Amino acid sequence: MLRNLAKGDPGERVFLLGNEAIARGAMEGGVQIAAAYPGTPSTEILETLAQASKHLGIYVEWSTNEKVALEVALGASICGLRAMASMKHVGVNVAHDSLMTAGYMGVKGGLVVVSADDVQAWSSQNEQDNRFTAKQAYLPVLEPSNVQEAKDWTADAFELSEKFNQVFMLRTVTRINHARGDVTLGKLPKEHREGVFRKDPSGLAYVPTTARKNRPLMIQRFKKISQAVNRLPYNRLELVDEAKLGVIACGLSYAYTLEAIKWLDLDGKVSLLKVGTTHPIPEDLVKRLLSSVEEVLVVEELEPFVELHVKAIAGEENIKIKVHGKDLIPLIGELSTRKVTEALAKLTKSKPPIDFGRLDQLRKETAPLIPSRPPALCPGCPHRASFYVIKTAAKSVAKNHDLEPIYPSDIGCYSLAVAPPLETVDTLISMGASIGIANGLAHVVKAPILASIGDSTFFHSGIPPLINAVYNQAKITVIVLDNLTTAMTGFQPHPGSGFTATGAKTTQLKAEDVAKGCGVQFVEVADPFDLRNAIDIVQRALMFEGPSFVVFRKKCTLMDLREKRKRGEKVVPYMVDTEKCTQCGVCIKTFACPAIIKKDKNYAIDDFLCTGCGFCAEICPYEAIHLRR
Repeated sequence: MLRNLAKGDPGERVFLLGNEAIARGAMEGGVQIAAAYPGTPSTEILETLAQASKHLGIYVEWSTNEKVALEVALGASICGLRAMASMKHVGVNVAHDSLMTAGYMGVKGGLVVVSADDVQAWSSQNEQDNRFTAKQAYLPVLEPSNVQEAKDWTADAFELSEKFNQVFMLRTVTRINHARGDVTLGKLPKEHREGVFRKDPSGLAYVPTTARKNRPLMIQRFKKISQAVNRLPYNRLELVDEAKLGVIACGLSYAYTLEAIKWLDLDGKVSLLKVGTTHPIPEDLVKRLLSSVEEVLVVEELEPFVELHVKAIAGEENIKIKVHGKDLIPLIGELSTRKVTEALAKLTKSKPPIDFGRLDQLRKETAPLIPSRPPALCPGCPHRASFYVIKTAAKSVAKNHDLEPIYPSDIGCYSLAVAPPLETVDTLISMGASIGIANGLAHVVKAPILASIGDSTFFHSGIPPLINAVYNQAKITVIVLDNLTTAMTGFQPHPGSGFTATGAKTTQLKAEDVAKGCGVQFVEVADPFDLRNAIDIVQRALMFEGPSFVVFRKKCTLMDLREKRKRGEKVVPYMVDTEKCTQCGVCIKTFACPAIIKKDKNYAIDDFLCTGCGFCAEICPYEAIHLRR
C-alpha cells in the first residue's frame, strides 16, 4: 500500500519505496502538474502523487501515452509552473519527438523528466540506456545511488531546471525505483504559483527559423551546466595519496563499488570519484583523478556512456592512462557487488572474501531443487479465454484455406500468451506495434492475421495503425482485449475505464466507437467466456473483406474478485467429476488454467485458485467439469 506523503513532517524518517521517495521529492520541489503513463518500474511515482494531489492542490493525470504526458508537463512549464513527466525507459521513445524540441525551448517553470530504465529487462522488451537520449536532447542527467538521494535529487532537479532554464532528466534504474530505504523528509513548499501564458512565437513556435535561432542558445545553456557540475554536490572526488588505481562510479553503481571496496579491504588504497551527473560528467574532477593514478575503472550499468567520455578526456588532455570499463564490467544486465568485486580484484590482485567458484557450484547443485515459476496469466483471466477463442477460430478458418494464422501481439498481460499451450503471440515489438506489424503482413502474405492489443495499449498507440489499415485496406482482424483497466502495472485507469488518476468519474471511451469513427466497417463486441458466440464472431471477422475489429470485453478477474469480496459475495469453484473424466487432458493441454491440477493421477481443480469463471466446463468434451455443490 502506497503512502499518502502529503502529510509527512520535515525531519521525519520514513521507510519508503524508491518511487514514493521520488514522488515526495517532487512535492518538496514544488511540482504542481504531474503526468505519466503507467509502466514498470515507474508506475508508483504518479500513484503516490495522485494520493497526495487533493491535500497539496496539484494536478495529476494518467495520460493516454508518454508523449502526451510530456506535452502536458511542458505546457505547464511554459506557463511558469513546475511540472514532471514520469515514464519507463521505452516510454521515452514515445515522447522522443517532443523531447528533442523541448531541449531547444528551455523552461520557465522547472521541468523534470523521470526515465526509469529497466536494466536486466525485468518487465520490458529491451535494456535501453536513456543517457544517450539525454545527450541527443542536451538534457542534463541526475542519477541517484540510493533512495534518500532519489528524493533529494528530485527536489533539486526542479531548482536546477529553473536556474539553468533547461529540462532536466532524473534517470533511475529498477533497483532504485523498487528498493526501500529510510528517508528523511524535507519541507513542503507553501508557494502555489498561478500559471500565465505569454505569447512568444520566437521561442515557442518551432518553425525552421525558430529552431535555428534557439539551438545555439540551448548549447550555451548546456555549456554553463557543464561548468557547474564540477561544483555540484552530486559529484564527489576522494583522492588517496600514492593510489595507483582510481574508480569512477555512476549512480547506483556507486553503492556496489563502496561494498566491493570494503569486501577487498581497499579503503584508503584507491581513489574514488562518485558521479551523480552522468551527463554532463564533471570533467574537471575527472581530469584531477586521471592525473593522479596509473589506471582507472569506470563502473556503470549497461552502455559505456561515461567510459567513452572519460577516454575522450584522457585523449584530449594527453593523459597517458589505461581506462578500464566494459573490458571488466558486464555490458549486459544489472551489476552487483560481486561483479564489481571481481573487476577490482583483477586490477588490484586482491582475493575476494568469498569463494565465488564454490558459490556457483552450490547454486548449480541446488537449482534443480527449486521449482520453476514462469509468469502465467491468472486463474480465470479473460485473456486466456480470448486467446483460446482466437486460436480455435483462426485454426478453423485457416484449415479451410490451408494457411497458418499469424498472431502479431502487443505489450501487456496478454504477452504471456506467447507460451504453450496458447502460443498466439508471434511478434512483440512495442506499444501499438501489433496493428502496425499486421498492416505490413497484410500486403505480403495471404494468411489470416489476428492482431491482439489491450484496451489501455489501444488508446495509447493503437489508433494510428488502425486508421492506416482502413486507409490502405489491409485485410487484418484487430482484437482488443478489454479488461477495463491497465492490469499489468497495477490496475491504473485509462480512457476506457471511466475514471481518472484521482478516482474521479469521467467520460468512458469505447474502443468499438473509436473503431467505427476510424471507418472500420466490421465492428463486434463479445464476452470471451461466451465460447460459441465469441468463436462465431472471430470467424466472421476473419472472413470479412477488409479490416475487421473485435472487442473482447470482460473485467479483469482480480478486480472482479476484489469487488465481490467487498459485496460479501462468495466465489463458487468448479470441480472435476472423476467418474466422467477420461483424462483426455484437453483442459490442460489447450487451456492450462493454473487452477487445474493433477492430484493422485486424476485431474482436479484447486478450490483456492479457482475463480468460478466456468470456461473449463465449456471446453470439456465429456462434460466432466461443473460447479461444486
